[in-house]
Amino acid sequence: MSPSPVVVVMGVAGTGKTTIGPLLADRLGVPYAEGDDFHPAANIAKMTAGQPLTDEDRLPWLDDIGAWARGREGLGGVVSCSALKRSYRDRLRAAAPGVVFVHLAGDRRLIEDRMSHREGHFMPTALLDSQFATLQPLEPDEPGFAVDVSGSPEEIAERAAAALRDHRRRQPAP
Repeated sequence: MSPSPVVVVMGVAGTGKTTIGPLLADRLGVPYAEGDDFHPAANIAKMTAGQPLTDEDRLPWLDDIGAWARGREGLGGVVSCSALKRSYRDRLRAAAPGVVFVHLAGDRRLIEDRMSHREGHFMPTALLDSQFATLQPLEPDEPGFAVDVSGSPEEIAERAAAALRDHRRRQPAP
């Protein structure tokens, strides 16, 4: 099998990207990068104030994540990034054509409940509606798959790793 791909763990706020990303990276034996760490301070201030980001706000953030992913091509890595719109995923793929998306998806009530219990995160629960309104699920021509977020973090990470192995087996040899 080819080297580990660069995996973008995506989804709306509260799906567990920051929790599942490192667990998946451990299973793959590759580094993990926290997508929130790529946000400029102005983006974090805006979200903390309960204001959704605009596409213009997101572009430098997406470009920085894309540069990280490009630097990991052939080596593998996992990065968390909401990647809610097709255009955002296209931008990431333009920077790093081999990325694979793992869309953490689940019931809105479960996600809202998880968000309401987390501490120390700048994204308020009030922005969840805007996240779901913006979300464009993966399309059939996009490299990736959805993973249900019910269950423990270890169960979710194992489902993601198994789906990734299956995805990689189905890819044509280079």
